[in-house]
Amino acid sequence: MSQKILLNHKEINIILHRLACQLIENHLDFSNTILIGIQPRGTQLAGRLKQILEREYQIKDISLGFLDITFFRDDFRRGETLEANKTQIDFLVENKKVIFIDDVLYTGRSINAALSAIQSFGRPSEVELLVLIDRRFSRHLPIQPDYRGRQVDAINNEKVVVNWSETAGEDSVELITK
Repeated sequence: MSQKILLNHKEINIILHRLACQLIENHLDFSNTILIGIQPRGTQLAGRLKQILEREYQIKDISLGFLDITFFRDDFRRGETLEANKTQIDFLVENKKVIFIDDVLYTGRSINAALSAIQSFGRPSEVELLVLIDRRFSRHLPIQPDYRGRQVDAINNEKVVVNWSETAGEDSVELITK
């Protein structure tokens, strides 16, 4: 097994600020926009983006929620034991612009599940997707991000792992080959 660092702390920080600026360009004051971190790995990225938008760009009252997609996945009953997370959405989704946030876009199945799961909270007027890493050439569904931090060409025996300082001690993105 080999590991290669794709992004270090400084590069991730630059990408997060670029993504925040792109969000500001498209959503201005966020009064009609909701950030939804997809559990479990999109929550750290969503939290970081909200923090940057509030602290560095003085945007107030950003709605941030976390969506568990476990029971909406197409592999839910296929033998693998899945652990559910907690959905935390304490605001209305009806007629809002929703931005799904996840760390890695791979097959598109998680986003498909998120599209189903969000319907339980109302019908958004628009849905966008923001990912830190876009693994192209791996899609099973026709899903593409509206905002991407970095595009990575990884083949099926390679895994992209995003580490956050809050959970892993440092920010980094690694490519692991088995």
